[in-house]
Amino acid sequence: MITLENPFKRALRSNSTQIGLWLGLADAYPAELAANAGFDWLLIDAEHAPNTLTSILGQLQAVAPYPSHPIIRPAEGSPVLIKQLLDLGAQTLLVPMVDTAEQAAELVRATRYPPNGIRGVGSALARASRWNSIAGYLDKADDEICLLLQVETLKGLENLDGIVNTEGVDGVFIGPADLSAAMGHRGNPGHPEVQTAIEDAILRIRGAGKAAGILSADEALARRYIELGAKFVAVGVDTSLLMKALKSLAARFLGEDDTPSADNSVY
Repeated sequence: MITLENPFKRALRSNSTQIGLWLGLADAYPAELAANAGFDWLLIDAEHAPNTLTSILGQLQAVAPYPSHPIIRPAEGSPVLIKQLLDLGAQTLLVPMVDTAEQAAELVRATRYPPNGIRGVGSALARASRWNSIAGYLDKADDEICLLLQVETLKGLENLDGIVNTEGVDGVFIGPADLSAAMGHRGNPGHPEVQTAIEDAILRIRGAGKAAGILSADEALARRYIELGAKFVAVGVDTSLLMKALKSLAARFLGEDDTPSADNSVY
């Protein structure tokens, strides 16, 4: 039986830490492998990975039989894109580059049906409602949407309190790669100045009673963020994991040095 319940949203509200993986391979088959691995959530990236609505749909379908919860990061916070992704069946969105409380409020409206928002009503065409097969979908859908906003600029940090306290925002994700670049430490999110800003942001988000999130492939940093109270933490990226394994295998057989180079990237 298909239900509307969003288990990820409930997990965040119960203060349960959720461990995730970033998906950038833009294909259903590796997405299903990641779901089979047992992560709590999987981020299907349409901002930097070559995803389309069709490829996102395939990944949603591939992940659906597994407990792993799919989260979609659109290329931008366009109401049109948000409408399409929600109709595909996404219940949790991570919207990048959010800088103000006003922008946050508009994104909330984009995820809600009228009269509470501006999401277009076309459920008869939508996988989300199972083509109007889920009784009461239009009345229940809003409550099961989980909206996560990505703060990754100096302006966003300045306006963090307003963003996180916007009604309808479930959590705020700190983007360490863009934030480090904005702070003058591009490619070095581990810089002490950047880490101080990240840790302060996590504490402010927690203080507002919302879920804090972040991505770090550095295990020590990821564990540090969890200790600080981050509740949805991505601990790796599929493209990076695959590339690392491929390079290591090739090096062992080609007689090349497979010692990993210093890399401060969050990926």
